[in-house]
Amino acid sequence: MTDPRASCQLYAVIEAGPGASERLSAALSAAGLACVLVAAAAGRPLDAAAAKPLVDQAKQAGVAALVLEDAQLARILGADGVHLCAMKDPQAAYREARELLGNGSVVGVDAGISRHAAMLLAEAGADYVGFGAPVHLKDRDKARARRDDLVSWWAQIFQVPCVAFDVGTPGESEYLAAEGVDFIAVTLPAELSPAAAGDMVRDIARAIGASETTR
Repeated sequence: MTDPRASCQLYAVIEAGPGASERLSAALSAAGLACVLVAAAAGRPLDAAAAKPLVDQAKQAGVAALVLEDAQLARILGADGVHLCAMKDPQAAYREARELLGNGSVVGVDAGISRHAAMLLAEAGADYVGFGAPVHLKDRDKARARRDDLVSWWAQIFQVPCVAFDVGTPGESEYLAAEGVDFIAVTLPAELSPAAAGDMVRDIARAIGASETTR
């Protein structure tokens, strides 16, 4: 029987700032990554100076590099695309980003908790939709259950890839991979040491059956 996790891949979210390059290097060495999303550290803006080294590092490793929210910055840096989230009108944000970046770039969108929005985004041409359990939600069990339900529903019906965000443990990863999610997003925050970042990525790679590296 084919392992249902076999097609699931890793998507790393790296917070820019001091030590980010070392965390990303550890992640790249721990497992095969499909994508790196460059995000701002909490309370800091994401600017070209902070994002460019990480975009370049990912691309040099042969990994798709995306920038969080800012399609203009993604274009300036030569990133592979943008990830959009936290929007009142995700369809409008998607259209603006697609017009700016063109069809050759990746535009992925966090669909929030709206099934309707997710379907509209997929129909509009989004390269993937994301579902998460944002850390600001106090009821973590409810948030994760809602994310898991959306992922399961999407994987059973739609061809457009799905990314599961805010995944904290190998156990969560294994469950979501078995449900058919295409990508597991592993967040590597600014406070995480390079060694811990590598261990986290390696553990989740093992849980979902993704390839580890020995670089």
